[in-house]
Formats: sequence, structure tokens, C-alpha cells
Amino acid sequence: MDEEKLLFFKGLLEGRLHALLEEAGKTCQDMRQNQNGDFPDPTDRAALESDRNFLLRIKDRERKLITKVKEALDRIETGTFGICESCGKPISEKRLMVRPVTTQCIDCKTEEEKRERLERLRKAKARGGFPA
Repeated sequence: MDEEKLLFFKGLLEGRLHALLEEAGKTCQDMRQNQNGDFPDPTDRAALESDRNFLLRIKDRERKLITKVKEALDRIETGTFGICESCGKPISEKRLMVRPVTTQCIDCKTEEEKRERLERLRKAKARGGFPA
């Protein structure tokens, strides 16, 4: 991949990282401020806890994405960005535009997902149930 495209993806990833970190900071601040709610009604307390649990699941996914963005930036620095870790071939720019944190070309990712589905089916069959 040429230097201009690498700089483009680096800027894209750095922008995404900045936005994710900023949002995470706001969420932490909001949760600290709203921590001491007094709810005499158990239904209100349950609704707050449910909302907080949902928000934390979303934030956990964002935390994982932050890690992937940092790893992609490291790959840019080491010269391995845009190279499939499975087959060593270049990852298409279209795929990188959609998912710049990806580490596999579309063919290898498709094959991996097929193997995962087959493994889930095999386990479900062994349990005598349906796949999750």
C-alpha cells in the first residue's frame, strides 16, 4: 500500500480512536454523576439498572474496538497494515474502508466464519439441541 493511502487510514483510525475515547470519558463522568439516585420505587431502580447494564455492554464493545484500532495503528507503524494475517495477501481497500481494523481478507474471513458455524452446529448436535 502506498504512503498516501497509509496516511489516509492512519488519520481515519486516529479520528475514530479520538471519538471513542472522548465518548468513553463522557460516559464515565455521567455514570459517576448519576450514581447516587434515590429511587423509592423498585421499578424505577430496576429500569435504571437495566439501562446501566445495557450501556455497559455497549461500552464494553467500544472498549474492544479501541483495542482493535490501536492494534491497526501499530500495524501501520510496523508495515503490516492491509496484509491478511491468514494468507499474507493484500486486503482490498474496499474492505479496509468499511472495516479498517480488519486483519483478514474477505476470503479468509468468510472461511473462518464458515468453520465457526460448523463448530457451533457440531457442538449443538452433540448436546442434542439447536445452535445458539
